[in-house]
Amino acid sequence: MSCHENAVNLILLDSVKTGGDPLREAESHDELFASTRWTMVLGAGDSATASADALNALSELCQIYWRPLYAFVRKQGYGPEDSQDLAQGFFADVIQTRTYARADREKGRFRSFLLGALKHFIADVRDRGQALKRGGGMILVNLDDKAIAEAEAQIARATNWQADYVYDREWAACLLRQALDRLAQECALAGKGELFSYLKPYLAATEESVIPYEEMARRSQRPVATLRSDVARLRKRYRLILREEVGGTVIETAEVDDELRHLCRVLVVT
Repeated sequence: MSCHENAVNLILLDSVKTGGDPLREAESHDELFASTRWTMVLGAGDSATASADALNALSELCQIYWRPLYAFVRKQGYGPEDSQDLAQGFFADVIQTRTYARADREKGRFRSFLLGALKHFIADVRDRGQALKRGGGMILVNLDDKAIAEAEAQIARATNWQADYVYDREWAACLLRQALDRLAQECALAGKGELFSYLKPYLAATEESVIPYEEMARRSQRPVATLRSDVARLRKRYRLILREEVGGTVIETAEVDDELRHLCRVLVVT
């Protein structure tokens, strides 16, 4: 396991709550708010007509989590272009046919739902020998070149991994990226974007592999003790945001810790 993977795995582990956590009540409101994304979609599945809010929530989740699906399709033997077509076509199909209405609420994790639905979609496309128009005419996800290149690099390193494992590993990476992006946005809005750029390496790598605090203090013109406090506060917020992101993909907040533990396991395995 690389230094980077070790560091992000520690973030995931630290995000799992233990008994008697004094932050539990403070976090519960944010977690419940975040979880409404997937619960809203499932709620729409119980109705005759999906609300615009539910469809927007589903589109938002698809925007965030397209990379695990793309990686899974590539591991099925499809080329990059066909994989993009399948990913876009799948998202369009989920929304147009309301596939989410058949989701099992007892096994309601968004990660599992998407993978199961994608497998059925791929099998259906193969059975019909269907050529897909990307997105079924609906452009739902921006598959930008940089993100595709990053996904391809990860796939190239995963030659000996099963497709389901690649999917789960990329899912964990998506959650971490989303949490880090949100943290960066918060810092920017607070006028601390430059400070975040200095401290970001300490969030995504082990301290042994980044610039020593003394050197960073010189660059940022902040005392070492202050930098250490800044990093501690950012890590704490990063963990809370990560819990919120995981909370947005499960039905019950009680499932968050189990999901985090699962993501830890897929990052540990090499």
